Amino acid sequence: MITVNLEPDGEVIELHGTKTVIAVLNRLKLRPSMAIVARNDELLTSDRRLTPGETILVRKVTSAG
Repeated sequence: MITVNLEPDGEVIELHGTKTVIAVLNRLKLRPSMAIVARNDELLTSDRRLTPGETILVRKVTSAG
């Protein structure tokens, strides 16, 4: 299980069976260009593997231009 802190919504979501950042984004219906993903203050690319028990931050981003 991966714990996802979703911002700016303030939601905490638990996902089972997700092993990569892109899998998490797909489950959240987000494209990689729509969010920043971080773990322990380290930015993660979409191909990074995740291990069960981890907590990550998914911050939705929008363009204001």
